[in-house]
Amino acid sequence: MEDAVNARRRRLLGTAVAGLSLMELGLGTSAQAQTTGAMSDGKTGDAKTGATHTASFGTIRQIGAGALNVGYAEAGPANGTPVILLHGWPYDIYSFAEVTPLLAAAGYRVIVPYLRGYGSTRFLSTDTPRNGQQAVVAVDAIALMDALKIDQAVFGAFDWGARTADIVAALWPERCKALVSVSGYLIGSQQANRTPLPPKAEFAWWYQFYFATERGAAGYAANRRDFNRLIWQLASPKWQFDEATYARSAASFDNPDHVAVVIHNYRWRLGLAQGEPQYDALEQRLAMSPSIGVPTITLEGDANGAPHPDPAAYAKKFTGKYRHRTLQGGIGHNLPQEAPKAFADAVIEAAQM
Repeated sequence: MEDAVNARRRRLLGTAVAGLSLMELGLGTSAQAQTTGAMSDGKTGDAKTGATHTASFGTIRQIGAGALNVGYAEAGPANGTPVILLHGWPYDIYSFAEVTPLLAAAGYRVIVPYLRGYGSTRFLSTDTPRNGQQAVVAVDAIALMDALKIDQAVFGAFDWGARTADIVAALWPERCKALVSVSGYLIGSQQANRTPLPPKAEFAWWYQFYFATERGAAGYAANRRDFNRLIWQLASPKWQFDEATYARSAASFDNPDHVAVVIHNYRWRLGLAQGEPQYDALEQRLAMSPSIGVPTITLEGDANGAPHPDPAAYAKKFTGKYRHRTLQGGIGHNLPQEAPKAFADAVIEAAQM
């Protein structure tokens, strides 16, 4: 029966075109959630980075959504305006551990899911490709909203999560009330990625080229915790996180599909791995660099050591109400965890724009 259901799902997705909701594609069915355990306008803003973050989510819930059984944390009143917070690589839901209670206290219903390949999120079928292309992660987000019966949400995100939230805002604007995106507009395409970058920029993507090799895939599988600790240090050079903070998030990299999803993501970007055909229509839309019209605040840290675009390069992609600010004080790539109050304030501000 499961194989028949998954085959039907793949056939339905094969008919997808950009702009259709997942309910129309047959992926909108929800499952009963279960538990598995316990600023003003301007261009700059100040935030203080901390060494240790001790907030905890407690119980992690599970729900069937699309191709996944998604693990997620939830906080705040059930009738509050939904806020979905999306992490990136190599991070996890604990990037938002201190943001979440701030938003919950302000009356928002906060949902913080593990992306595919992280934490307790699992694929429902062994036959589903461990795909990391950009469109499929956005489809995951819409499927989660459908499963939780959330029609529209405010999105706050960084890294892979920001790209995902950008895609939702661009292709399904009716599902996105407002957007907070660290590093701005991150939608890309295989075609655009074929263009070589200046040497200094290529150097910053060293891990992408490492992952393009079988040696790199094997190296990441064998050393993922040490590898990702290095990425944390390089991407946030002034963030003095302690080992307990890192270990809490590093546990999510033990997900059995983590390596496969990460390697596919970076190989797909370079055109070295193919995506699934049912997402071709979405990728064609994304290759056109669609504008984003929902109210948006983009954020950047003044000490972001990861590759990222200049804010001036993407400002015109946001055609609705729009504000940008760069946070001062040594804030790196993991902005929500390094500057939780500034990030939470931006989410609240965007929701009210």
